[in-house]
Amino acid sequence: MLLALQQANLSVSLDANLSRRSWWRAGGPADGFVTVKTHEQLSICQASATAHHCPLFVVGNGSNLLISDRGIRGLVLRLAGDLARIEATEDDLPRIHVGGGARLVSLMKQAVRENWTGFEQLTGIPGTMGGAVRMNAGTHMGEVSDALESVDLALPDGTFTSRTQDQLGLGYRQSELPEGCIVARATLRTTGGDAAESALLIQNHLDYRTRTQPVDVPTCGSTFRNPPGEKAGRLIEQCGLKGHRIGGAEVSTKHANFLVNTGAATAVDLRRLIEHVQSVVEQDTGVQLQREVHFAGDWSHWNA
Repeated sequence: MLLALQQANLSVSLDANLSRRSWWRAGGPADGFVTVKTHEQLSICQASATAHHCPLFVVGNGSNLLISDRGIRGLVLRLAGDLARIEATEDDLPRIHVGGGARLVSLMKQAVRENWTGFEQLTGIPGTMGGAVRMNAGTHMGEVSDALESVDLALPDGTFTSRTQDQLGLGYRQSELPEGCIVARATLRTTGGDAAESALLIQNHLDYRTRTQPVDVPTCGSTFRNPPGEKAGRLIEQCGLKGHRIGGAEVSTKHANFLVNTGAATAVDLRRLIEHVQSVVEQDTGVQLQREVHFAGDWSHWNA
């Protein structure tokens, strides 16, 4: 498998540190790590991993993952180059083609520069386009699905397929993408709305995040989904959990739906705190909080 990747001009880093790629700054190494820049390289990685029964995992911006202290087995991919490109078609109402590895922060900055409107609801989301599609990410203004037209997917056999938005099973913080697929590109619709009004909406939301969320310390963004008709942060605060610590992990004193690495938190600290918050909130309010965060890697040692 390594030979096939080398022939595709792919350099594999062995025992690669993943903690610096996680917004929580925690987690162990990947068996192998490779940056993929073209559709052809992505196809080769998918087909080779499948042929050799090697687990394959994509790390986007690392903003919605808790990586085990034992790391991730198999090959970890980062999408870059053509697979992180942002470009528009030349139409009166252009469609925006966004690589799966493109950061949403970069997309929104370019949207303001280019006067693209229609996906302001993606403002402030710290992940990549691929991860946003997979979890139908959003804010109080809406979700990815509101602007998504279609996606190009790399399948485990190395082939590509396109799916329209209504074929993806997108719901609140979830999707039904084909098993083992990787989002190579997404196409967004623009609306032709007022560009100045859009830019102001984006800036106001960024200012709101700065005022209300702990944006200057290692977090993963919102830890839990909002229950129907309720706010996860309000429930956590109501239960007196703001500032609660386990090891180096802490419930933010600024926004209770954010868990913070205070400097030396392990993945175990963070997972214990996540499960403690879930347990206390359910006990005190009867509400079962559902994670937005995904547990990645080798958790075989975990005793729930």
